Amino acid sequence: MKPRRRTTLLAVGALTAGLLLAAPQSASAANLVKNPGFETAGTDDMPYCWKKSGWGDNDFTFSTVADAHSGSKAMKVELTRRVDGDRKALITESAECAPPVTAGKQYDLALWYKSTTPDTSLTLFRHDTTAGWQYWTDLKTLPISGSWARAEVRTPEVPAGTDRISWGVSVYGTGSVTTDDYTMDQVADPTPDPVCTGTAEECANGRWDVLPTKNPVRSMHSVVLNNGKVLLIAGSGNSEELFKAGTFTSAVYDPSKGTYKQIPTPKDMFCAGHVQLQDGRVLVMSGNKGYPSADGRVGYQGYKDSYIFDPVTETYSKTNDMNDGHWYPSATVLGNGDVISFGGLKEDSTGSVTAERWSDAQQKWLPLWQVNQTWSYWGLYPSMILMQDGRLFYSGSHVFGNNIPGTGSAIYDYDANTTTQVPGLQNKDERDQSASVLLPPAQDQKVLTIGGGNIESNPDGNRLTDIIDLKATSPSYVAGPPLPQGTVDLGNGRVAETGNQGKMYVSAVLLPDGKVLETGGALHNRANPVFESSIFDPATETFDPVAADPEARGYHSSAFLLPDGRVMATGDNPGNGSWNHNVSIYTPPYLLKGARPKITSVIDKEWTYGDTQRITVDRPVAKAQLIRPAAVTHSSDPNQRFVDLPLSVDGDNIDLNVTSNPNLAPPGWYMLFAVDANGVPSVAEWVHLQGPSALAASETASAHVHSFADSLDGAVQQPGKKRTSAKVSPTIAGCDRHYGTANVCVPTAFPAEVKQTTAARCTWLKENDYGRLKVNGKDDPLRLDRNKDGVACGKADIRRR
Repeated sequence: MKPRRRTTLLAVGALTAGLLLAAPQSASAANLVKNPGFETAGTDDMPYCWKKSGWGDNDFTFSTVADAHSGSKAMKVELTRRVDGDRKALITESAECAPPVTAGKQYDLALWYKSTTPDTSLTLFRHDTTAGWQYWTDLKTLPISGSWARAEVRTPEVPAGTDRISWGVSVYGTGSVTTDDYTMDQVADPTPDPVCTGTAEECANGRWDVLPTKNPVRSMHSVVLNNGKVLLIAGSGNSEELFKAGTFTSAVYDPSKGTYKQIPTPKDMFCAGHVQLQDGRVLVMSGNKGYPSADGRVGYQGYKDSYIFDPVTETYSKTNDMNDGHWYPSATVLGNGDVISFGGLKEDSTGSVTAERWSDAQQKWLPLWQVNQTWSYWGLYPSMILMQDGRLFYSGSHVFGNNIPGTGSAIYDYDANTTTQVPGLQNKDERDQSASVLLPPAQDQKVLTIGGGNIESNPDGNRLTDIIDLKATSPSYVAGPPLPQGTVDLGNGRVAETGNQGKMYVSAVLLPDGKVLETGGALHNRANPVFESSIFDPATETFDPVAADPEARGYHSSAFLLPDGRVMATGDNPGNGSWNHNVSIYTPPYLLKGARPKITSVIDKEWTYGDTQRITVDRPVAKAQLIRPAAVTHSSDPNQRFVDLPLSVDGDNIDLNVTSNPNLAPPGWYMLFAVDANGVPSVAEWVHLQGPSALAASETASAHVHSFADSLDGAVQQPGKKRTSAKVSPTIAGCDRHYGTANVCVPTAFPAEVKQTTAARCTWLKENDYGRLKVNGKDDPLRLDRNKDGVACGKADIRRR
């Protein structure tokens, strides 16, 4: 991971962020840029309506030169020394100069340029009518050009609340850029209103279909492969009987054929970690070494083994061992292709405090002494999301029980080896099996956290959502809109949720139209499925309830995006130990709006950071993006991301501008979608993104990032003393092992509405299909075997007082 640069934004000259802007005029076909060729002089040695801007430690010059593309003047920006930061000539941020824009519209930006450095970018700022001027995005990296070249790019849709924008070219490596003849035009609306191809209900809310062929394995791990198939990993599938028999399974599902192929599986990968490597293979780390003991004194154990699954041969091969066991580990791919992992349970059931790092260059887990250690216990499946400067954001989503101490959310700087608390997460100890996603597009650096509960105390799952903007100088979660409510099965059929009832075991899926589907869930620990789905719109920060999956999707369920734009949902493992083998497919409303655009060709499927890549389409599209394929389990997929690809449009030829920052789009295979103005996506094409980036041309150049998360107010924690592990209760799974087999989960704490009597508890267990429960040992902490015959909830037990 590269050393992180400080990124305090420094305005050179008066960037009039505090001006009260006049109401913008409507856009027209005319060029919206004033003084586009710098022919009219202004102040501060700059042309009229242009200002100097930039940040960081560098030496620079701004000058008006006679070497023009047309007319007599051009603007030159040069860096002669650079430690960090950039310099840019921007349109003045004022009502007089900044072009007016309309929310929801797109604009074609173009300029002529010469450049002696690859470290240049076309950069946008936007004026929010509430928050003022703020960095928006980088749209295009400009290749070196010794003669005049034209650069053109289309903006994303203008966000709500934006009335003006400012833009220009930034230089963030030593060298110079000379620019001239800027243009900005509003894009005409090319697409007619969609025509509904389903029922009115389906076109509004989508449709779920339960497939006729069932999933043959008890899979709780789902990985979308770069050939469009899906790897479904079960291991023992949370079945102690299968574990004792050494029956470990995986399957590969082919969505195009609707078929499954069972795969020999060498180890119990039940509750492992997994992530796609940059070459498309799947790294699977740790898993289940042993189930809890019958007396509850020993909990689950994680082994050190690690494997790679090859989608071509559909086989597993062993890697070197990890330094520790990690049952329920995190897995986050970094900007250089390495993988970092935290948390989980060791071989002796204690909590692992060992951070692990997979080296992409060496294709192995690094020895302990080569990995920075904080000796902190991050818990189970901690959601660690890669930020645009290489730091990691722990969102607060996790599995089992309470959150980490402090605020429950933090930013971890691997290079500095420091952890800084981030405030604002609501009810941090009731975010067990919530879901967190980096919202579309990844360039916006916003994270949404949804729902959750607590397996130990077993309250009702909640409706909480939280949103954080990691571009803020000191980011803090703010409360988002409450989750919509659905129906819940409390044991006697579905009833409407009431009060603050929400759900845990949430699945969240990034969709190619730039929205997020949340689906599935349950009200309590492995019980009471909730039937509710909704689509979150990051632009408006609102939920829109849609059709609900008819199948229960609680513990050990997952949902994920397929390359054809549909969503697949699998699994459910309630406390009685049963398994739902039915598979559901969601057809979102955007697939019921008529014909889909089609990507008719991709010139090159091997992409490099900072590239411009050409595709052809069969009709106009409004946007394109890369979506990293899913690797999801237990509500957790921290690598899920949607990366915007700004467009340059020439009829059916579309040039896509690839980010130059590997931290925004870590190397690997991605699904490429083209989307029309109605939000209808193409079927995805697979492209491979890897280095070197344009930034590599200069040893001192770093990822082109702007001021964000650089003035954190939270408490900073340095590495603690070296230790071997953290103490973890054997009941961390929220299950009382005194009753039934290891895959049966009698809750240590029953839902609050269940009275603390034998009759009430036994009635709840009967309503949730627990069946006959053998008592393990002589202890009966829940008072379910009052006559002490070794069987819980017999008739005599219920009659006794």
